[in-house]
Amino acid sequence: MTSAILEPQEHRDLRAAVAALGARYGREYFTAVVRDGRHTDELWAEAGKAGYLGVNLPEAYGGGGGGIAELAIVLEELGAAGCPLLMLVVSPAICGTVIARFGTEEQKRHWLPGLADGTRKMAFGITEPDAGSNSHRITTTARRDGGDWVLSGRKVFISGVDIADATLVVGRTEDARTGKLKPCLFIVPRDAEGFQRSHIPMELHAPEKQFELVLDDVRLPADALVGDEDAGLLQLFAGLNPERVMTAAFALGLGRQAVARAVDYARTRQVWKGGAIGVHQAIAHPLAQAHIELELARLMTQKAAALYDAGDDEGAGEAANMAKYAAAEAAAKAVDQAVHTLGGNGLSTEYGLAQMLTASRVARIAPVSREMILNYVSHQTLGLPKSY
Repeated sequence: MTSAILEPQEHRDLRAAVAALGARYGREYFTAVVRDGRHTDELWAEAGKAGYLGVNLPEAYGGGGGGIAELAIVLEELGAAGCPLLMLVVSPAICGTVIARFGTEEQKRHWLPGLADGTRKMAFGITEPDAGSNSHRITTTARRDGGDWVLSGRKVFISGVDIADATLVVGRTEDARTGKLKPCLFIVPRDAEGFQRSHIPMELHAPEKQFELVLDDVRLPADALVGDEDAGLLQLFAGLNPERVMTAAFALGLGRQAVARAVDYARTRQVWKGGAIGVHQAIAHPLAQAHIELELARLMTQKAAALYDAGDDEGAGEAANMAKYAAAEAAAKAVDQAVHTLGGNGLSTEYGLAQMLTASRVARIAPVSREMILNYVSHQTLGLPKSY
């Protein structure tokens, strides 16, 4: 049970309501959607109508007026029910947050109501083939041409571009004073001329597809720029911290789903005298440990969300990285133990755990690898010298 000290009643009510919605869809729905090559449109629409997709966005633009703490609850509970919505990490959490904090009034009116009710989606393009986790090596450039911007470059592993109305692309512009490149964010409509996408086949059981993007002199109007051209790094990390918190929430939901399935199996599976296999400590203790580690990771996720929602971007940066690391590790261990608990059945299609092995790797790799998080903590938190 979640303590009232850590979560107020409205958060616990939100958990219960979203869990009930997730239970009506569940893993079977999610699996069927992926098998049929569809998207989770029905669940997305119902969650939007209920106000869950935009719970973090301002009320003035159709949102719930909450924060990342509330949106993380939505994603975690849907994941625990077996039907996570990965685009929650991208559309309302990253793009919605950046536009709400730094967008013009016109951008807010144009995008936020649709992002809040789910009638619009936005993808986020930062990763590049030759940059990996090093955002300072981004080579997508934006140059002025009269009153327009012209973007050129490539992006890779960009989620949901095929179902997004636009992509928030991270490019770099030249600083007129120093000549150095600085990051900026641009809204690129899906039908923009020169904006091409190609599907990347993935061994990942998810309805959201991954894409490589090519921006071939994509011409955009001046108002495609989000926020201040000279404050790009601040704006960029205003989106990346929520991304890490939401990735942690995704991992927590996945881990909870795996443990729940394993516990249910351990309660009922009988192969030896003396009752169900869960009576044996060799089965029970690893599942208890997995549960404990997921709960500990949730505490850090709650801390990170609280710091971010309080406006402490620096404190949230450290906590969000730690939360993402802890939740990803806990989820991977939970899924592995769940599969092991079921033995051969854990690899069968019937029980649906094997497909979670690949999914459990996602949070350890994206949006930033665990090694880069350890680098961050070692030199930012512990004060050790950089190795790169």
